[in-house]
Amino acid sequence: MFAHPTSRARALAAALAASAASLWSAASVSPAAAQVPGEVAASAPAPAADPRIEFERYRLANGLEVILAPDPSVPLVAVSVWYHVGSGHETPGKSGFAHLFEHMLFQGSKHVGEDRHFEVLKTIGAGTVNGTTNPDRTNYFEVVPSNQLETALWLESDRMAYMLPLLTQKSLDNQIEVVRNERRQRYDNQPYGTALFALYAALYPEKHPYRYLTIGKHEDLAGASLDDVIGFFKTWYVPANATLAIGGDFEPATARALVDRWFGSLPASTPPPVVTVPPPPPRAARVVVDDAFAKQRRITWAWHGPARFAADDAELTILASALSRDGTGRLYKTLVHDRQLATSVSAFQSGASFSGVFSVTVTLRGDADLTEVERLVTAELAQVQRLPLDARELARVVTQREASAIWGLESLLGRVEQLQAYNHYLDDPGRLSWDLERFRKVTPAAVQAAATRHIDLARPVVIVTMPAAAPAGGAK
Repeated sequence: MFAHPTSRARALAAALAASAASLWSAASVSPAAAQVPGEVAASAPAPAADPRIEFERYRLANGLEVILAPDPSVPLVAVSVWYHVGSGHETPGKSGFAHLFEHMLFQGSKHVGEDRHFEVLKTIGAGTVNGTTNPDRTNYFEVVPSNQLETALWLESDRMAYMLPLLTQKSLDNQIEVVRNERRQRYDNQPYGTALFALYAALYPEKHPYRYLTIGKHEDLAGASLDDVIGFFKTWYVPANATLAIGGDFEPATARALVDRWFGSLPASTPPPVVTVPPPPPRAARVVVDDAFAKQRRITWAWHGPARFAADDAELTILASALSRDGTGRLYKTLVHDRQLATSVSAFQSGASFSGVFSVTVTLRGDADLTEVERLVTAELAQVQRLPLDARELARVVTQREASAIWGLESLLGRVEQLQAYNHYLDDPGRLSWDLERFRKVTPAAVQAAATRHIDLARPVVIVTMPAAAPAGGAK
């Protein structure tokens, strides 16, 4: 399953390799070759030092993209369909539609029947079954015994082609309430959920698709109509806007024949145009949120950052880890260990297709001085702009990144989803080595420069969460 790991992650990879039944060989496909219907091609393999996944990629005449990744080590197959639409493609007044539609696709299709998708998969012994939505894409996946590959393909093809005949006002109303309850459970009635909405409202103006989070607004969800859902399906859920990936125990020729049988007759289509929405100009904002569910004060600083895989994405990801990693992170050591002002510190570079957000979040101890915490965080961020990280800090983060990449390949579904992700963002499923190399090539000076470009200490967005019974003077 795994090829030779990099030296800095050799110990972790050895444990995985010892349990693997076979080695995967290297293969990737050039983006140009994948555009030719029915044609398969492979480019030069990845460097021998990195894990590699064997795959082939081709496109059906109707536009559906297919990735095949055979692996006979266990008698399972993972089937994954990515529709290249997420909440970042929604229009004003239609927030939450991508996630709502994820729910709708499990309601039933013409030949499968109403609300029988999970029942069929349970009957054939499926393991993991789910769907998820983010700003960039919506995915659906199942892991089934290898002799049930055709059943999984039938289920996915039927809802791709024949979802609308079973769409009713009743099923729509049901899922609207399910999604609204999900928002209540995960955000509205959760500690710090209100602060998350406040953060994105402060970062993005009205009508920007990143403003409302993937879950959407209650009023937009409640206002969804059958015509809205039909229009969304006909626009985004077409073969040319989807990628089908299959990994596991199958013969490629057999899989190709099954894909052609169940998807080849779908009508030809073209991908809908995507309108890139840039981040707004940076501006300073400070919002205090009263949170009846929170028990501790929390403060978040945020700035607009680069898109996923764009320039400075790796540099800011490294900086986030160097600041907040448990035990060794600069802010962790200062605030949690040395000064004992906080119970947790986190930092993230969260990139999506159009842009990203760099954030630092500190959860304060009950009697901590918020003003002092803000001073220390600001001072540390100013320090990384003045002086580069030391070599050990950088090496530690890069090693962690390599190890994480190897562990991410442990599961069959994890490998298939990695192929899907690189394909979606980089138009090439075989970009793991490129991804690792962009971290290996980062220098301390490059991290310093990225911090200076993106972290404007004069214009932060700051969200302060105050519990119902906060200490006096806690939200200065």
